[in-house]
Amino acid sequence: SLKTLQQESQVALNTVESVEVFLTDVQTGNWDAVLQACQSLQLPVAKLMAVHEQIILELLELREVDVARAMLRQTEAMQAMKQEQPERYMRLESLCSRPIWDSREAYDPGSSKETRRTEIAKSLSTEVTVVPPSRLLVLIGQALKWQQHQGLLPPGTQFDVFRGTAAAKPDENDEFPTKSTHQIKFGKKSHAECAAFSPDGQYLVSGSIDGFVEVWDHETGKLRKDLKYQANEDLMMHEEAVLSLAWSKDSELLATADQGGKIKVWKVRSGQCARRFDKAHSQGITCLCFSRDSTQLCSASYDASMRMHGLKSGKMLKEMRGHSSYINHCTYTADGLRLVSSGSDGWVKVWDPKTAENLHSFRPNPAGSEIPINCCCMLPKSDHILVCDRSSNTYIMTLHGQVVKTISSGKKQGGDFLSACVSRMGNWLYCLAEDQMMYVFSIREGKLEHIVRVHEKEPIGLCQHPHRNLLASFADDCSLKLWRP
Repeated sequence: SLKTLQQESQVALNTVESVEVFLTDVQTGNWDAVLQACQSLQLPVAKLMAVHEQIILELLELREVDVARAMLRQTEAMQAMKQEQPERYMRLESLCSRPIWDSREAYDPGSSKETRRTEIAKSLSTEVTVVPPSRLLVLIGQALKWQQHQGLLPPGTQFDVFRGTAAAKPDENDEFPTKSTHQIKFGKKSHAECAAFSPDGQYLVSGSIDGFVEVWDHETGKLRKDLKYQANEDLMMHEEAVLSLAWSKDSELLATADQGGKIKVWKVRSGQCARRFDKAHSQGITCLCFSRDSTQLCSASYDASMRMHGLKSGKMLKEMRGHSSYINHCTYTADGLRLVSSGSDGWVKVWDPKTAENLHSFRPNPAGSEIPINCCCMLPKSDHILVCDRSSNTYIMTLHGQVVKTISSGKKQGGDFLSACVSRMGNWLYCLAEDQMMYVFSIREGKLEHIVRVHEKEPIGLCQHPHRNLLASFADDCSLKLWRP
């Protein structure tokens, strides 16, 4: 913990278990213990030189010439001395080559081994401290109090120290939503084109046709004003319509993409743009997904290509081509070893993200006809995928293209599906249709369980909360609605 804190904060605490014991070790020449302690300390180079120089002199006195010479030539402190104080370094080289030890040559007049040890101990005493017991817990407690003071944590909320978030209690049963509890209204000429809950369940983010990216409180349906940049009306935004967005697994990064083919990666807590890909695609980007370790970002586009982008390098790493029309959706499998894409050409394709090789291609409908596929998503706790095309059917399939189950609303006309998602435990399938209805199916039985009108104009999409029985739907009627059982 100490090492990580020092690396992340760039502040060296220079702590030892006991200052008295450490200084006594220096004065008595217990150099093994001193060097071990120095490994975790960030000391000035001059003081490290003095310590190593004294150890070399005492090794020579004991006639451990080979060890002394190795320390002189292989340690970082001595290499620094060679560069900065070559005369002092050559003096030590000379002492190593003498056949006998003479303390008068080693120490200045009026100095001795004991006085040098005392001087080194005195100089090191200003560099080291002892941290009080439970100091880390006190710091965490102070940080939590500050978060409560800022309104980031409601009083009494349990906090997960390891994940760095308030512990969210998941709903026990997987129940399908039936009623709208909150409605988010956009401007008259605006509506959400995409939305997603963060993997930790803390945030709901929408991307709208006017280019704004907004973070909402899904409990109240209001804009999150605890985020300073939103309180100051300094929103995350694009110059063109935001068509897709995706979260990193740790909920720290949000990727957004627009109609013009640009991608921006944001730090959600600060609202800062951490990375831009200004020419990610030549046309609008329909879907984004992060790799499992969040170091790469996959994008799919109207230009019929998928591309992998490196977040560290800021460059395109690979391109995957094979679709003959718009790619509407892409997603990683649960193990992160495969990518699945679906397009308006009616094909579902499975890719190896490392080699960009197309492993399998298949059309789900029995006739094998060119019905545009809206989306494909992985079923929880399964290696099957759900494929939703522009018809009244959805298909549960293997990654090799075998249809395991067909689920249908039975509506012949006017009820084609536009979007679909699966409940958090994989029991329910939610399909948005062009008749403004949401069809709820039991995945296990393949039966239609519930129908509810969700919007007044053509629906656009759905997203499911990762821990709660909470669903968000958005449509062309300038609204985003939150649904609960």
